Amino acid sequence: MVHQHKRRGLVSRLTEQVMVAIVRSVFAFARALGPERSGGLGAAIARRIGPLLPAHRTAIANLKAVYPDKPEPEIKAIARGAWDNLGRVGGEYPHLGTLFDFDPDGVVPGRTEVDGIEHFLSLRDDGKPGIIFSAHLGNWELPAICAARFGLDATAVFRAPNDPAIARVLHEIRSGTMGGLEAARQGAAFAMQGALERGGHLGMLIDQHFTRGVIVDFMGRPALVNPILGKFARRFDCPVHGVRVIRLPNHRFRLQLTPALDLPRDPDGQVNVQGAMQAMTSVVESWVRENPSQWLWMHRRWRVPRATPSAGGMPSS
Repeated sequence: MVHQHKRRGLVSRLTEQVMVAIVRSVFAFARALGPERSGGLGAAIARRIGPLLPAHRTAIANLKAVYPDKPEPEIKAIARGAWDNLGRVGGEYPHLGTLFDFDPDGVVPGRTEVDGIEHFLSLRDDGKPGIIFSAHLGNWELPAICAARFGLDATAVFRAPNDPAIARVLHEIRSGTMGGLEAARQGAAFAMQGALERGGHLGMLIDQHFTRGVIVDFMGRPALVNPILGKFARRFDCPVHGVRVIRLPNHRFRLQLTPALDLPRDPDGQVNVQGAMQAMTSVVESWVRENPSQWLWMHRRWRVPRATPSAGGMPSS
């Protein structure tokens, strides 16, 4: 029995090593293509395969619920655009280190422009902790790279892929281009709190379903959102900014960092957690409505049970 267990463990490790080698080979091929061609190839594959997957039905259903008056061709076009964007993000992953090339003193515009760089610099230099929320729009990995390039002490919270081989390679890329990283896992809330306690900044995507979340209105429908950023905003009373990435024509990007939000407060003057999450979610909604084809409509975002559990801490998906 012990020998069988050891054999299974050995087979599992060998399988992961083989998968890591395959994933690295795919990424090496993408690097050889360059960011434009690898992004285009990823988009072409996603546009072809995406509509065949069950997630496409989820996307269509979500779009019809949010935009009941839009004609069917427009709904399908937005869904195809969402697959296109997702494929481009995948194809661009091996190039994260070079995609962000913003130079505030540059004469010739680069691949990336930043709207609100003064807010990044203010966050960096104000001597206070800060919170930055974002969403799965454009290439959503770029803000963490921007923070690292401009010396902002920031910890990005991410959800590791289920496949260990892909997770390993992606972590190698992220750790080489971004600042602090914290995987969404049991106990991660303590690490997140520690980042803020030492005066650092916390970045997190807030546009996915969280089973033990608080209810907010998102796109005219109730949704559950992780309340942890609202809890930290209440505890630390620190600035809260939003950041998004807009995919522009000709393989370019625009990062936009909002001014600090004026969050709702309780009668005692403390930040109201549910109100804070609604304020952040409303900003995300405005972003999605502006560029709907650049958001992940394939996610089952609206899953509010009749009896909502008490609010928890870390994202489940």
